[in-house]
Amino acid sequence: MTCIFCKIAAKEIPAKIVLEDEHVIAFHDVNPQAPTHALVIPKKHIKGIAETTEEDAALLGQLLAAGRRVASELQLADGYRLVINNGPHAGQSVFHLHLHVLGGRPMAWPPG
Repeated sequence: MTCIFCKIAAKEIPAKIVLEDEHVIAFHDVNPQAPTHALVIPKKHIKGIAETTEEDAALLGQLLAAGRRVASELQLADGYRLVINNGPHAGQSVFHLHLHVLGGRPMAWPPG
């Protein structure tokens, strides 16, 4: 297993975990882009959102629901952004599907 996020999910690499259930794990990003920045990943290795299939629909729903729970846990009542990057041109640097939960400051639009 060489995927860093798979290693975090398997507890082979330590992380500051925000929440975990049987399908997803969320942890603080080590390179935060906002005052609050957590990542939510499926425990199942999927390279990116483009590699998901119809069979992953429930897991994708769990990923978004976990993002909402993370925002609540981290007290982002003033607002937050959920972001999924797909591919290098979108800024994806770890090729394991992950949802960014960003908050703690006003977000500009358009992003990027």
